[in-house]
Amino acid sequence: MRGSGARLLWLLVLSLAWLGPAWGDSEGPEGKDDDGEVVAEEEEDEDDDVISDELVEEDSVLVLHEHNFARALSEFSLLLVEFYAPWCGHCQRLAPEFAQAAARLRNGSEAVRLGKVDATAQTALSNEFGIHAYPTLKLFRDGNRTHPLAYSGRMDAEGIVRWMQRRAGPSTTLLQDTDTAAAFINAQDIVVVGFFKDLQGEAAQAFYEAAGEVVDVAFGVTKADELFEAYGLSVDTVCLFKKFDEERTDFPVDPAQGLNAAELTRLLRVHSLELVMEFSNETSSRIFGANIPHHMLLFLNKTVEEQLALRDDFRKAASNFRGKVLFVVVDVDGYGATVLSFFGMTPADAPTLRFIKMENNRKYQMAEDAFSATAVRDFVQAVLDGKVKPHLLSQTPPEDWDTRPVKVLVGKTFEQVAFDETKNVFVKFYAPWCSHCKEMAAAWEELGERYKDHEDIVIAEMDATANELENLTIRGYPTLHYFPAGPGRKMIEYRSTRDVETFSKFLENGGTLPEEPPVVTKTPENSTGTEEPSPSGTAEARDEL
Repeated sequence: MRGSGARLLWLLVLSLAWLGPAWGDSEGPEGKDDDGEVVAEEEEDEDDDVISDELVEEDSVLVLHEHNFARALSEFSLLLVEFYAPWCGHCQRLAPEFAQAAARLRNGSEAVRLGKVDATAQTALSNEFGIHAYPTLKLFRDGNRTHPLAYSGRMDAEGIVRWMQRRAGPSTTLLQDTDTAAAFINAQDIVVVGFFKDLQGEAAQAFYEAAGEVVDVAFGVTKADELFEAYGLSVDTVCLFKKFDEERTDFPVDPAQGLNAAELTRLLRVHSLELVMEFSNETSSRIFGANIPHHMLLFLNKTVEEQLALRDDFRKAASNFRGKVLFVVVDVDGYGATVLSFFGMTPADAPTLRFIKMENNRKYQMAEDAFSATAVRDFVQAVLDGKVKPHLLSQTPPEDWDTRPVKVLVGKTFEQVAFDETKNVFVKFYAPWCSHCKEMAAAWEELGERYKDHEDIVIAEMDATANELENLTIRGYPTLHYFPAGPGRKMIEYRSTRDVETFSKFLENGGTLPEEPPVVTKTPENSTGTEEPSPSGTAEARDEL
């Protein structure tokens, strides 16, 4: 089930999940805070910047700047630094988690610390480390400031602590005999053991690197001949032991190509998941952390015994697609109820099946629900083979949709309006819950009034959370697109100031502004559009989550 796409209720629940995305790519709206107010305090206080290298803390987090950064690197062997923007909503939400992690780590080791840098004020540091999104977290080890490691863990206190602890201490437990190995494996639901003839060799080093990434799983390592024999191995092998499904999965090291840490990390995350996951608050981070590109969903009501029985065939179908498609059960009477609107569903629609592509949120639906293992297997394969068209949501247009100053578009009417070759159409794609959309609503209505008598200009809007388009994916709110008159299905993305006068100047100049060249694309006829909204639009959508 990203995102990194449409910010429907589904995304509100799954901001680190079925859309993807991570907080680390939230760019700022060009010097504005979440309420759109210009932030100027940094400039006013510029003359008062601290010039001492003294290390000061706020809630156990080191406050770093260009004058004390080097000192912090020299004093702490492991220093995780958050580069943030004061107005960034994600940074604000991360702050208490980051502080909690900092306090726990400080109490555990004086060599491990967390620090923060206001990247909007400390531009020298921001430029040095290539900070373009907020928050960005980087780990500095042993004073080295030229090759920091990008943070890859969860954005909560527990995730940060585990990620840092795995890098501060031994990432693996050395297993020397069958008794210690058996005790290690039996003590937990999931463990990984690396069997290597040479614990200092390249394959073992790749294994240690993977252990540093998969922090929620215990890792053991051995070179003991008796353990190779006890577990039926003759060559270097990574074994995943789990108390469910197939119980053990082996990943032999290729003698020619060796062991790739990134690929091993991916395989371990995929195979550490149950063959069929149940969507819940506890499992969501694991579901999305596996980075499986497609999800097949069975929506059912767990209080209905007949529907529960459908899980057996669903599991049988899942075995054919391990690593390619993640099979997930969603309880419409439980935690899963909150995501139903994303699919245009109600609890009464259960049981039913949906397939979703994570890269673009395209959803697919059987013509008629069939729950046998064969039917599910055939449907999934047909979607993967490109033989099924996406199921697109569309509202019913209101009766007066084309008589209002701002035309109300829905999925069913979008094409005929936006690509009318006699009209220049300016469309606002919005989400009802988005505060930035609400803030510019009055300006958009005023723009509609201003141009309501212009026969060749149409001001329109579409609720992109309830209407989907086959050839255009909206990834942030509000997103503004201009569709000029004439052939060619051209589209120009509006990237400038959101006020009536600038909108008017843009329209009067045929979709251009003097200070900014247009970004013109040709909307593809039969494929998913890949147009990205402006960085500020993307950030605004993420700041709503």
